[in-house]
Amino acid sequence: MKVAREKWNCLIVGLVAVTLSSVGSLAQPASKPKEPFTISVIDVAGDLQISQPAIESFRKAHPDLVSKFVFTKATAPELAGKLKAQQDAGRVDIDFVLTGNDALAAGMDQVWLEILPKYKDRLPDLEKLYLPGAYAMQKMARGQAFVIDYYPSGPLLEYAPDRVKDLPDTAEGLLAWCKKHPGKFMYARPSNSGPGRTFVMGLPYLLGDKDPQDPINGWDKTWAYLRELDSCIDYYPGGTTATMKELGEGSRDIIATTTGWDINPRYLGIVPEDFKVATLKGFHWVVDANYMAIPKGVPPEKVDVLVELIAYLLKPEQQAFMYDHGYMYPGPAIHNVPLEMAPKESQDTIKRFGRPEYQDLIANNPVEPPLDAKPLVAMFDRWDREIGGAKKK
Repeated sequence: MKVAREKWNCLIVGLVAVTLSSVGSLAQPASKPKEPFTISVIDVAGDLQISQPAIESFRKAHPDLVSKFVFTKATAPELAGKLKAQQDAGRVDIDFVLTGNDALAAGMDQVWLEILPKYKDRLPDLEKLYLPGAYAMQKMARGQAFVIDYYPSGPLLEYAPDRVKDLPDTAEGLLAWCKKHPGKFMYARPSNSGPGRTFVMGLPYLLGDKDPQDPINGWDKTWAYLRELDSCIDYYPGGTTATMKELGEGSRDIIATTTGWDINPRYLGIVPEDFKVATLKGFHWVVDANYMAIPKGVPPEKVDVLVELIAYLLKPEQQAFMYDHGYMYPGPAIHNVPLEMAPKESQDTIKRFGRPEYQDLIANNPVEPPLDAKPLVAMFDRWDREIGGAKKK
């Protein structure tokens, strides 16, 4: 057993060395600015709790390029409009963005700088570097952003086992349960919630809709289901955290969740550690990721440094931070970053709050991409108009 483990450790070290070599050999250094920059970073995906240590380590490794990072947070729906207004005024004060595919889609081909193919020689071979699901998400960015962390996501149901004795196991069963227990099921507004949009994007697979990738012409069953489900939902929070708090406090008994939103709130104590997760029959994973992007209007000399930052954050040592405390479980977007590379506190969290069933669920269920940019924006708009607009908070 000991010999096998030693061989495995050697294999891991070798694979990491190869990946490091491939990243390092392709990434060319940024030209040194006259003075190191202050870089403003805005997060609309909750990603700083994962990636901030890796971002800060770039400043420590390159004090000649960056003197300081200034971090701010905002909600996804407001970002594209805010950036467009700054660009129209010729005064962009946001240098680097951490976003989900919600805000990325809302600004596609309008507010984001096209980094590829112009800076291709400064970055590694992305198809070889990324995990297959992460690379599928990367292609959706059309060279305007880069996946920083990735996970299979959901949709999952999280529930209080002491309060839910009749757990539904089908989409139809969930609807019946919700009507029997009005106000006890909840999901958040999809345009600002990973679990919210993953739940909605997962329904076409559960319901056997005509085209799961076409929310306008292919989701007849899904929209009918969402309208009926709305009749027993009190309101839709503007973000996921509120759903977790209400589940933990007891005002909701079942909520929509994802792997990361299951693990992290239990680690934080927002949700009791013994709460459970479940899937519905016909379940398909709908993958999710967070991205790093540069807005149009950032000065070229800063862009030069930010491309260096992107390449740095795609190295295995920095990707190991993406395990975090389970927020995007597993988290790393690239090959050959085992949990053993993560900080000890991350390893401890995953060992305590992770679930053994996740390995089997990830290995043995279909994996689907989320909606592409235009269909995703169309879905958000239709959901706001027809489903939750009057009940959102």
